[in-house]
Amino acid sequence: MKIPFKYTIKNFTSRKLTTFITIFGVALVVFVFAAVLMMAYGIQKTLIATGLPDNVLITRKAANGEISSLVDGETQDVIRTLSHIAVDKDGKQIISKEPVVIINLKKTSGGVSNVTVRGVSGVILELRPQVKIIEGRMFTFGLRELIVGSAVTGRFKGAKLGDEVKFAGDNWKIVGVFDSEGSGFDSEMWGDSEQLLNAFNRGNTVSSVTLKLDNASNFEAFNKNFKFDKRLQQFEAKIEQQFFEEQSELMANFIRILGIFITIIFSFGATIGAMITMYAAVANRTVEVGTLRALGFKRRSILVVFLIESLVIAITGGIIGIFLASFLQFFNISTLNFGSFAELSFNFSLSPSIVISSLIFAVLMGIIGGFLPSVRAARLNIVNALRAA
Repeated sequence: MKIPFKYTIKNFTSRKLTTFITIFGVALVVFVFAAVLMMAYGIQKTLIATGLPDNVLITRKAANGEISSLVDGETQDVIRTLSHIAVDKDGKQIISKEPVVIINLKKTSGGVSNVTVRGVSGVILELRPQVKIIEGRMFTFGLRELIVGSAVTGRFKGAKLGDEVKFAGDNWKIVGVFDSEGSGFDSEMWGDSEQLLNAFNRGNTVSSVTLKLDNASNFEAFNKNFKFDKRLQQFEAKIEQQFFEEQSELMANFIRILGIFITIIFSFGATIGAMITMYAAVANRTVEVGTLRALGFKRRSILVVFLIESLVIAITGGIIGIFLASFLQFFNISTLNFGSFAELSFNFSLSPSIVISSLIFAVLMGIIGGFLPSVRAARLNIVNALRAA
């Protein structure tokens, strides 16, 4: 015979205090677990949004990122001769040679952090149409002016519209604020590529070259020509979206591994709490278990009913933990980007896979915490259980 499910629900609500404490413990662990995954996913989502599928980014093969890459002037000229590069309405190639440097700025919250300064060419708004000026104006090419990302202007001192930032021995005036729809560019400052090269005495050597394809489907043909040219053997071309996605992997994996390790430690407490709750349930219901066995219910039915009760507690805690974690999506935080060694602003982001993973984690805690007490309940001797009355 099977024990009705309503019996489990009835006993689930009979020990309100211990059940609530266990649910709270599971919810807290699941909250931390989901928050870690949301943080890693938020970083990946931000950096993937930084690139476009029809943009190609070219760097030196040995470089770990743009900051450590060098593309000389001769190579830039060779790249311009390749086919499938899009042109604007004036027939000018949509290609940007971009020096990328790191400067230090004081944070409004205290301390100092790194900010990426990117030099861009005149076709930048055609190359990255997701970038919009939301305050002020575009910088004037030929002048030492900057536009700053929306995440920078609010987090750093002296990074607001009209302020001046000093680096490379000169003052750079901030004349505009831009937004790039939540991408990593929001954490950067942009200025004239030529002015940045002159300020840092880099000649015509840039960090990367980004170009727009005439059609996203032509990347394979472009890359084939790129690899065929022996003058470009020390460089590699990647879809911009892919490049920034790869940049996110190291940091996202580090956060996942560290966060999950900490969460597993916390989960021991929640699992022990569930185990204690279920052992208490078995002790308080010894006579009930004996009566059920006397009525003909099998050991496995007793085991299942107590295990289901533990799972109901764990799943309830898991749902509460996920619900609380979902509110983290309204918060914006920043961290050091391992790829650029500069600060990156991003939002926590929730996905269906994170919800499923969090619920599975809660279920595992329920199974581990409830298994031994369930076995104990199933193995109670009928006569001894009834004598406990």
